[in-house]
Amino acid sequence: MSRMAEVLNATDYLLDRHLRAGHGARTALVTPERTLTYGQLADQVHRVAAGLRALGVRPEERVVFCMTDDVELVAGILAALRIGAVATPVSTMLTGPELGTLVADARCRVVLASQEFAAPVRAAVRTAPEVEHTVLTGEDTSGLPGQVQGTTWQRMLAAGAGTAPTGTALDPYPTWPDSPALWLYTSGTTGLPKAAMHRHTDITFVAEAYGRQVLGLGPEDRCLSVAKLFFAYGIGNSLFFPLAAGATALLEPSRPSPALFARRAAADRATVLFGMPSFFGPLLADAGVADGAFATVRQGVSAGEALPARMYHGMLDRFGVEVLDGIGSTEMLHIFLSNRPGRVHPNSSGEPVPGYAVELRDAQGGVIEADGTPGELYVRGESAATGYWCRAQTSRQVFLGDWVRTGDTYLRNPDGTYTCMGRTNDLLKAGGIWVAPAEVEERLLAHPDVAEVAVVGVPDADGLDKPVACVVPKPGCEVDAELLVAWCRETMAAFKRPRAVVPLPELPRTPTGKIRRAELRAMLRDADGHRAGPVPPSKTPA
Repeated sequence: MSRMAEVLNATDYLLDRHLRAGHGARTALVTPERTLTYGQLADQVHRVAAGLRALGVRPEERVVFCMTDDVELVAGILAALRIGAVATPVSTMLTGPELGTLVADARCRVVLASQEFAAPVRAAVRTAPEVEHTVLTGEDTSGLPGQVQGTTWQRMLAAGAGTAPTGTALDPYPTWPDSPALWLYTSGTTGLPKAAMHRHTDITFVAEAYGRQVLGLGPEDRCLSVAKLFFAYGIGNSLFFPLAAGATALLEPSRPSPALFARRAAADRATVLFGMPSFFGPLLADAGVADGAFATVRQGVSAGEALPARMYHGMLDRFGVEVLDGIGSTEMLHIFLSNRPGRVHPNSSGEPVPGYAVELRDAQGGVIEADGTPGELYVRGESAATGYWCRAQTSRQVFLGDWVRTGDTYLRNPDGTYTCMGRTNDLLKAGGIWVAPAEVEERLLAHPDVAEVAVVGVPDADGLDKPVACVVPKPGCEVDAELLVAWCRETMAAFKRPRAVVPLPELPRTPTGKIRRAELRAMLRDADGHRAGPVPPSKTPA
């Protein structure tokens, strides 16, 4: 049988096979307010799928989700996959204009949103003329432009029930392994947001490779993730991995904090805790969290940024939680380098996950064989995206045959593990989220007091990069850090704002006029008082 004749729909793998095995009564999802079994979740997915069809959603058509981590988002993503559509969860931290850029780029006709994000969604669809339907989980559907039909979640389900009786099984659309399933927007290795396109087979691959072979997830596990579902990291942690294993996903709609997650982990008996350094650091610093709060957790996981050794040892010594550091990417869908349970090499990203291969290459593209020699990290694996939507030139720079260029500089240790040395280019991560300096610079340059600006990543005390803006004021003007940070916050997501603003008389440049960013980073690292901490609280509200 030819590959195109094969049928693989990810919802059969994540849901239906558990029902066929008689496990419909197992707990699938737990939120602060609701608990759903696999059978109940399947019923929700069927109802939402029928509702999407009633809205005219077709196979391979994008459906955008701007929603909190709750039952509706999980059911919506699975429903889109089930009818052969392309689930496109997007960041809930974006402003209306930023969200509008993504919605218009996806050329979707249907947007589903939680009521609390109604304001940015209304603003977004005004700049996305192809949107025809907006579905909100609340009752207020006012304020939408004339071409957009607003409806509520319940009315969408009722419309679907009119086409198929409630509870009727809706067979998965006969997608192929290579059929499009999921778009995830990322700035990735090349700047402005673009959609990495993933297939149905990518979902099953990462769940088997990392969820089963590295974490050993089973039906008894209960997964709690700091990263939200719109992240590649989060959608694996809270959807693909637990459902593939017949386990339980513990969903948390609220903004994560150490105290909140300590309560959730204890109350819901979490066994696997997925976090990142920007969470583990504050957790270890919070004396109010009881040392026994994570007593049920058998395994911790970290990704997004390199985990400092002090955090690994701190989690182990204080909470008894071994944290596996690893690296993944939106382009690869999840983690492809990881430490292993019981054999962690602190300050490393571990070794290749089963099914993946990595190489280090020099500036000329030659493979580096020697241990301890830095090079750009390349990865090969079946979960690689097929490319970026409508970004042919950028795709050619990143997806090179079987290999994907990560943009990270690594070195191989004698024991076969790999250690991150930082970004190969000028992009940086703040709290595990990619930030394009050019976007922040453009906003700062629009301020009337600013003549020149360069945004660079400078490591804080834990070695984690934070965006710092080096600003040259216009003649007769002064740099006001509070004012400039507030200026950025007006139109940009909070994670993009500079954590410090440093005035300079001029920016260092090369003979050809390019900014010497490496020189700025070195200067800021060495200058007392200019580490990448926040602007003082009295000047910069959180």
